[in-house]
Amino acid sequence: MSATSEKYDVVIVGGGPAGASAAIHLATAGARVALAEQKNFPRAKLCGEFISPECLEHFARLGVEERMLAAGGKSLAETVFYSRRGGKVNVPSAWFGARKMALGLSRAEMDHHLLVRAREAGAEVFEETQGVGLLAEQGRVRGVRLKRDAEMFECSARVVVDATGRQHALSRFLAQNSNGHARAPRAKLVAFKAHLENARGTSDSCEIYFYRGGYGGLSRVENGLSNLCFIANARDVRLCGSDAARVMREVVMSNLRAHETLKDARPSSEWLAVALDGFGRRALAPADGLIAIGDAASFIDPFTGSGMLMALESGELAAQAIARWLSENFSDEHQKTLAEDYRALYSRKFDARLRVCALMRRAAFVPRLAEAVIFALGKSDAARRRLARATRKGMRAEG
Repeated sequence: MSATSEKYDVVIVGGGPAGASAAIHLATAGARVALAEQKNFPRAKLCGEFISPECLEHFARLGVEERMLAAGGKSLAETVFYSRRGGKVNVPSAWFGARKMALGLSRAEMDHHLLVRAREAGAEVFEETQGVGLLAEQGRVRGVRLKRDAEMFECSARVVVDATGRQHALSRFLAQNSNGHARAPRAKLVAFKAHLENARGTSDSCEIYFYRGGYGGLSRVENGLSNLCFIANARDVRLCGSDAARVMREVVMSNLRAHETLKDARPSSEWLAVALDGFGRRALAPADGLIAIGDAASFIDPFTGSGMLMALESGELAAQAIARWLSENFSDEHQKTLAEDYRALYSRKFDARLRVCALMRRAAFVPRLAEAVIFALGKSDAARRRLARATRKGMRAEG
């Protein structure tokens, strides 16, 4: 691409599941779409790598279900939650969606297939390309400034989508422009992830371990490996010298079940780590012409197993709102209508589950409370099913 500005209907920054989902839906609907991704795919990504049954329905609509199922992942029949002292409660995958089985698949595989599909659908995809600024005029975002290698170039667009994940980089550019700088709060939590050999977890289960100050998840993925992703209190991480393996041994394995499954495990990949600055909702439409999706819009608690689902759902939701706006040929003056429509659609779909997860989080980080909740839910399949489904759609349990 030359250094001159290119014109698109939509520019999406971030090629994860939210960004790729939006790109595929929009390109299929006939929009001219550019998708900029900072990394070169396939690449490792810090993630629980749990694909819930509902995600497979999204994959079918996106045209990638067969590829995902053929990528070597593991079918997961249930998620089992373990308290620190060994109490447990299970949630069958069959409670969610027509596919009835979840899938353990690395983000390297999943994201790669989605990005390939985005290209096939007609989106112009730029890998190893970073969003470094916004193009704005009279308070309205009109494009994005990108950098690849040493080359800077601009893409103008009617709508820009922030799909940069927890970094919410495009939204932060606005804060930097307004305040001169945007000082991030000191993170209270740190997340780690690695693929392991010789983990003893059940082959068809995702296991969730609760312990003081955090929780972790273990499930099988492709190539006979297991994915371990966990969150720990930043203070405990510092006490362990920021050594991921030591945090696993001294913090995660304080959970009795985690000690059993991880005592002989060893990493087959490098540890990935990221500081977490909180959960919940962020600005959905930070400025006219800019909307946020995926983790850039809301970061839901990983133990719910619905993070990937929310990414795919929000990408599709944004695509629906944008496609309607483009098809009706709204002018710049109608940008507020797009933002209002998107906020309303997003709230209807996600507000209830975000509230439920915020309440569950309080128990998750307190071992004694987590123990009591797990014990109580183990007494009632109906209560357990209602609560599990509320982390997805807030739907009433059937039967």
